[in-house]
Amino acid sequence: MKTNKLARVPLLSLLALLCGAAHADVVPLLGTAQAFAVLGARSVTNTDATTLHGDLGTAPGFALAGMDQLAFTAGGTIHRNDAIALQAQADGGAAYARLAGMTGGIDLSGRNLGSVGTLTPGVYRFASSAALSGTLTLDFANDPYGVFIFQIGNALTADEDAVVNVINGTAGSGIYFQVGTSATLGEGAMFAGNILARQSVTLDASASLGCGRALALNGSVTLGGNQVSNDCNAYAPAGAAGDFGSYGYSGGAGATALPAGEVPEPASLALLGLGLGALAWSTRRPRGQSPVSA
Repeated sequence: MKTNKLARVPLLSLLALLCGAAHADVVPLLGTAQAFAVLGARSVTNTDATTLHGDLGTAPGFALAGMDQLAFTAGGTIHRNDAIALQAQADGGAAYARLAGMTGGIDLSGRNLGSVGTLTPGVYRFASSAALSGTLTLDFANDPYGVFIFQIGNALTADEDAVVNVINGTAGSGIYFQVGTSATLGEGAMFAGNILARQSVTLDASASLGCGRALALNGSVTLGGNQVSNDCNAYAPAGAAGDFGSYGYSGGAGATALPAGEVPEPASLALLGLGLGALAWSTRRPRGQSPVSA
C-alpha cells in the first residue's frame, strides 16, 4: 500500500521550492576559471604596470609578454598552458555555452547601456554589438540569488571613463557578459562583472575590472596598465566598491562546480509549478478516505 505523497504537499510550498530551485540553478558558475583574474587562449600581453588579484593564464597557447610589469596582490600564479589553465579554459567554455543558451529576457538591441537606467537581475540581449557610455547601474535589490546575464551577439565596448555601478548585492550575486566576438574597456573605464568573450578582451590604459574577470576563450587578452580583481572584497582598485562577498560577482568563494543538466526557462518553470500544484490540489483525498492502494 502506497500513499500519494504529492497530495500532501501544500501548493504554496511546492511553488516556493520550485522557484527557489530556479534561482539557484540559473547561476552559470565558472568552475576552476573562478580562480583567474585574466585567462587568454592564444596569449596574454601586458604593456604597462598592471596589478592583478587572482591568477593569470593562457591555454592552449603559450605566449606571454610584459610579465615583468605585472604584479600580484596576494600570491597570484601564472599558468602557461598547464593542466590548470587548460581545465579553466574548458570550464570557461562550458559557462559561456550555458550563458549563450539562456532564453527569454529583455531585448536591448540598439540601445546604449548607459541610457537604460537602473537594471534589475535578469537576462538582457543584444542581437549585435553593445556599447556603454557614462554609467550603468545594476541593482540586485538584496536578492540572494540575483544574476545579471548580458548576451551580446558581437562586440562589447565600454567607452572612456564608462562605469558599471553595482548596488544592493549579496554573497550570491552574479554578473556575466557573454560576448560573441571581442570586448574592449576604454581608457579609464571602471567595469564590474565577468567578461567571457569568444575571441579577445582588451583593457586600454588605466581601465579597471574592479570585481570580475577577463576570459578570452579563443583569442588573447591585452592589458595596458590596469587593475583586475577576481575578489574585490579582498582587493579593489581605488574608488571601486566591494562585491558583497560574491567573489567577483561569481556566486561566492568556492562556487566551482557547473550545475548539471539543462536549466528550464523561467516561464516554463512557472508553468511546471502551476501544473504540479494543480495536480496536488486535484489529488487531495477527502477526510476519512482510505489511502490510495498500488
